[in-house]
Amino acid sequence: MKKFNHSSPARTIREYLLITLGVIIYAFGIVGIIKPAGGVSGGASGLSLIIDYATGIPTSVSFFLINAVLLVLAIILLGAKFGVKTLYAIFLISGVMGVFEAVIPEGWVGLADDKFLSSVLGGALSGVGIGICLLQGGSTGGSDIVAMIINKYRNISYSRVVVIVDVFIIGSSLFIFGDLATVIYGYVVVAVFGYTVDIVLEGDKQSLQIFVMSKQYNEIADLVTNELHRGATVLDGTGWYTKQPVKVLMIVCRKTEMSMMMKAIKSVDQQAFISMNSVMGVYGQGFDTYK
Repeated sequence: MKKFNHSSPARTIREYLLITLGVIIYAFGIVGIIKPAGGVSGGASGLSLIIDYATGIPTSVSFFLINAVLLVLAIILLGAKFGVKTLYAIFLISGVMGVFEAVIPEGWVGLADDKFLSSVLGGALSGVGIGICLLQGGSTGGSDIVAMIINKYRNISYSRVVVIVDVFIIGSSLFIFGDLATVIYGYVVVAVFGYTVDIVLEGDKQSLQIFVMSKQYNEIADLVTNELHRGATVLDGTGWYTKQPVKVLMIVCRKTEMSMMMKAIKSVDQQAFISMNSVMGVYGQGFDTYK
């Protein structure tokens, strides 16, 4: 069987370029929009902002140290489960934050007196940035790592852990500012951030059900299973026009994998008949977990 190359150098370069773009947008949202207005956010970046306000330690330095500690703890408890993309994103965010802190003057966008606008804009930008990173298989550590550790030992969903962590981090800013409004604006940041990430990832969350009719169904099934790491089910059918028995492949994949799946099928049989439709939810190995 001809080997299908689904991880070409060009694809890898594109993924890292998009992660870099996402990191720049995320870091700008935190350091360039939220920080000048004296706002806070959730996750490691939010804790870094609070440390910055309280001690003067740059946000970029705190962000790096927090994630370094969490990474060491996670490796001890979870093993080396973190991909190169996640490590790349974490280190790059710290560097980009440092650059922005050095070049962006305080109050440069005139949002210091409008915390609501800065919260909405900062939350939206950071959400877009994280969404882009996640679509390319990257992560920014922080709450993600905490959620993974807790999820291993307690049956608590990932999203619930992240929410709890964010509530505590933003709530702790009350002891620094003594201002309830700052806490409320922090929750606005988290709400806008989460909503924006969901919008960016909406396509990634959707799944497709693909039906393939081809005389080379066995080779296509092997390719999908061995190279693309997706399951394939062979169904028995009958072509009503020809009255001949046919084999039908049923494949379920993420919407973002559609292009790669089509190329793989066409690399085996250019004449394959393909039908696809969106499905509302797919639960099981390789897809979502129902909790």
